[in-house]
Amino acid sequence: MSRFQVGLSSDFLRPDGSLLFREMDLALLDREPDLAWRYVGAAGAATIAPADVADLDALMLLGRRMSRESFHPNHRLALIARWGVGYDNVDTAACTANGVALTITPDGVRRPVAVSIIALILAVTGKLLIKDRLTRQDRWGEKTNYNGVGLVGRTLGSIGLGNIGSELFRLAKPFDMTFIAHDPIATPQHAASLGVRLVQLDRVFSESDIVCVNCPLSPATHHLVNAERLKLMKPTAFLINTARGPIVDQKALCAALTEGRIAGAGLDVLEQEPPDPNDPILALDNVVLAPHALCWTDQLVEALMTIDINAILAVKRGAEPAAIVNREILTSAAWRAKLADFHGRFAR
Repeated sequence: MSRFQVGLSSDFLRPDGSLLFREMDLALLDREPDLAWRYVGAAGAATIAPADVADLDALMLLGRRMSRESFHPNHRLALIARWGVGYDNVDTAACTANGVALTITPDGVRRPVAVSIIALILAVTGKLLIKDRLTRQDRWGEKTNYNGVGLVGRTLGSIGLGNIGSELFRLAKPFDMTFIAHDPIATPQHAASLGVRLVQLDRVFSESDIVCVNCPLSPATHHLVNAERLKLMKPTAFLINTARGPIVDQKALCAALTEGRIAGAGLDVLEQEPPDPNDPILALDNVVLAPHALCWTDQLVEALMTIDINAILAVKRGAEPAAIVNREILTSAAWRAKLADFHGRFAR
């Protein structure tokens, strides 16, 4: 009986061949009977090639792109288990057309990303980086020139009330803030359970003291935070983005920050990653930056690895994995046939 073949995209490895995340535990794959795994994809390649997946049944994908051209014509691949919740690097329509389920890891990122948002809020409103610099540069006497902004009674707004946006409001309850959000698919009942008032998008910008971006990147959300919406914000307000950089028009944001039209920003993501060393946003004192990694902790790595491996093992046994993005795959005859084959060969 042939083994169930699993690939891990090669960007899980550093250039020297060591694990990108030392907390990764691949023992679950090693212990699984009738399963073989290996790293796939050329080092430094941006996109998965068809030859990389030709003999795979499942692929655990980090940052490599899975385009329409990445799928092999033999249609063997059955699962792409995306590491994280963003899937803008995967052509979901092509997944369905090739009989491939795409899964993500919402339960693994919910708390770590929400904690990261809180960290950025506290850093920018408390002017943490400026005060750190004062201390290191023996400028102790200037500390009263940089008072922070208190949170009690302020308005916290979120663009999105899904997995992460909801967790943000749960964590922010002790701050005694007013909560508002815009989400076209959130129900009033869900919002009410979190103490959140649903409003139109522009009101999130105009009413909030802190605006948090918690929506996925798509053609509809590209530059959703643009010059016009930034003009709606209070001059004392802050923008937080831990979602995807291109949701924000970064040139417009940089202009608003430089001209003092908003008070500051906390950004874990940028429109270009990594940024140009001469990008003017890097020189601003009213911005706290992180390299699209603020939520990366030992607990997040452990959770994402476990969730992705569980999705792979579920498919190996002929079962539906959790957190499928392209739900239409559930009625795909091609995909159901793959599950039936795996169940016949590997179910215990």
